[in-house]
Amino acid sequence: MFDYDFLVLGGGSAGYAAARTAVAEGLRTAVIDGAARLGGLCILRGCMPSKTLIESAHRYRVLRRAEEFGLRAGEIGFDAREIIARKRRLVGEFADYRRGQLEAGTFDLLRGAAEFVDSETVSVVLQEGGMRTVRARSFLIATGSVVAVPPVPGLAESGCWTSDDVLECESLPSSLTVLGGGPVGLELACYAANLGVRVTVIQRSAQLLSGSDADVAEAMLVGMREEGVEIFVGTKLVAIDAGEAGFTAIFEHEGELKRIESVRLLNALGRRASLDVIGNSGVEIAAGRVAATPDQRTSRKNIFAAGDVCGPLEVVHVAIQQGEIAARNAARLLGKRSDADELIDYRLKLFAVFSEPQFASVGATESELLKRGIAFAAAKYSFADHGKSIVMGETGGFVKLLVDAGSREILGASVVGPYAAELIHEVAVAMRFRATAGDLATIPHYHPTLSEIWTYPAEELACTGD
Repeated sequence: MFDYDFLVLGGGSAGYAAARTAVAEGLRTAVIDGAARLGGLCILRGCMPSKTLIESAHRYRVLRRAEEFGLRAGEIGFDAREIIARKRRLVGEFADYRRGQLEAGTFDLLRGAAEFVDSETVSVVLQEGGMRTVRARSFLIATGSVVAVPPVPGLAESGCWTSDDVLECESLPSSLTVLGGGPVGLELACYAANLGVRVTVIQRSAQLLSGSDADVAEAMLVGMREEGVEIFVGTKLVAIDAGEAGFTAIFEHEGELKRIESVRLLNALGRRASLDVIGNSGVEIAAGRVAATPDQRTSRKNIFAAGDVCGPLEVVHVAIQQGEIAARNAARLLGKRSDADELIDYRLKLFAVFSEPQFASVGATESELLKRGIAFAAAKYSFADHGKSIVMGETGGFVKLLVDAGSREILGASVVGPYAAELIHEVAVAMRFRATAGDLATIPHYHPTLSEIWTYPAEELACTGD
């Protein structure tokens, strides 16, 4: 009756991780991917290409500051074409490796666009031509997300950039307006600003990084303005005008109607789940995403979901974890395992933004703890008072620890400042083992290092606890 035990729709990070795990569980497995190029969002148009460009811009920023450190770098410059060429080469290598994994024969790979006929059947429009019907005992929807275009007058027809366009831009404009103050918007704004582009960010909510704490958002705002980025928060987009000379963003800010003109406009207002496969599956959609429970099941018990298509966190390591959990739970559903279903735990949720300055967090935020009614204590320590960051000339921002008011167990942490995305992992490890502030404070840290900055808020919270 069935062609496969486990059929994965989407060959990105979540889909590949799930397929590999399902094979290890003894399930007859196949992946269907209809993209023009194999690799998935992270490799082709997300994490890897964007961080490659950001690294080039960061190093250019370092060169511009040479005299501050008593150095002479001479005349410096950059070639955007060479930056993009390096990105294409590295992304090509990453994508080739992933394609090799998908085509290795560990599981079947079908190239085409799938859509559910019913909860046990999909029809596939094959890239090689023709149609095929495939039946499976269980499924994983891992089709990712696409750029969202909010209903702002003039935006859809303006011809504005998306992140895909920036990642292929071989000639940077003299000015750029970025719509959105989330991770994508801030990272690409800093990339352009570091290379000399006049950048303006227009954010709808009252702060940058709307899910973060207010003090974090304020530090990001100050830091990015010091890097030369003009930022407006608490705005309402009214319209976008596009002409031969460029773009005009019209928006309300603090009771005034403002107009920002730029050569280019970037839509970084978010992404939406890619739901073309849903068809007649009967899978419930909620708030624009596939509704999934912590065992990664959808409203149909034999159909699972993972990654951006279901959320709630659009980050790769979570998508991989979701895919692996879905595959093992499918094995349980099909009688290959007899233990209890796994549930995903977001207690250690990690998040990072590779901007200037960087931002990273793990665990809960202050606002989340307040909503949950959990009594907590917080302590911060500034990079401006930290030896290694002073030596580095990177004194903006701070680290913050949150602990349970009674037990002093670490509940969350955040960083705004140098190498934040690296520093946050020390707290993630501590939280994994449910360490207290006192535990972290007593761990030896070499001096002078950036990582020892965590000992100061940890000591404060440990002493307060006593």
